[in-house]
Amino acid sequence: MVRVTTTDRRAVLRAGAGIAASGVLTTGCATGTAPGGAAAHPADPSSRAPASRTPAPAPLLRYPAQIPHGPRDRPQVALTFHGDGDPATANALLSAAEEHGSRVTVFAVGTWLDAHPGLARRVLDGGHELGNHTLRHLDINAMPEADADAEIRGCAERLKALTGSIGTWFRPSRAARASPLVERLAQRAGYPHVLSYDVDPLDFTSPGGPAVVRNVMADLRAGSIVSLHFGYADTVAAFPGLLHELDRRGLRAVTTTELLT
Repeated sequence: MVRVTTTDRRAVLRAGAGIAASGVLTTGCATGTAPGGAAAHPADPSSRAPASRTPAPAPLLRYPAQIPHGPRDRPQVALTFHGDGDPATANALLSAAEEHGSRVTVFAVGTWLDAHPGLARRVLDGGHELGNHTLRHLDINAMPEADADAEIRGCAERLKALTGSIGTWFRPSRAARASPLVERLAQRAGYPHVLSYDVDPLDFTSPGGPAVVRNVMADLRAGSIVSLHFGYADTVAAFPGLLHELDRRGLRAVTTTELLT
């Protein structure tokens, strides 16, 4: 059974012992401020030097406007991460993926990029992919048009200032799918597709590392797009086991662009 949720993501974390011992803190990705208390409207990032360029969005004619998964006939999956929370968890997950020879897609929250601009370069220099997950990670489907547009464009502007591109993909915040209005706004902002997912292990509820692995593998198929999160100790704890299970099934974790093209 596919697990997708539009629930407000405010679960209380239960930090894993290993992560806590190493000093890694976790933070929910549904807050209106960036980690560390950064304001929702921080300084213009345009003065920062661009990181490695991320590809611009491109229309894929064989796919619908909202894409829940890729081809089922190739042994590949896309592991996608909501980019928010403590940078230590982001670095731990990116490093683990790189050591394994895997690549992921990170949907960055704009305020997270304001608070930690160096993470844009960290993601891209690791061979991964960056996308837009709105400016403040609010319930974008419930917003008036002007506010929703500002959320999409605000993150796009930050991505372009840091990377030279608005990001390869857009994903709505606090929802598995975009409303018709948000879909139109995303296209108007330059994103031909909205990236959804067909596997949601609910790692943001902190069910424990083994449960995250079980939840992913219960629904995973070739071509799946998995929704995961930075900022959560259980996700870090689950990741080595998850990569092992992918190997055992003969599946490879690739960027979303590689999965779909």
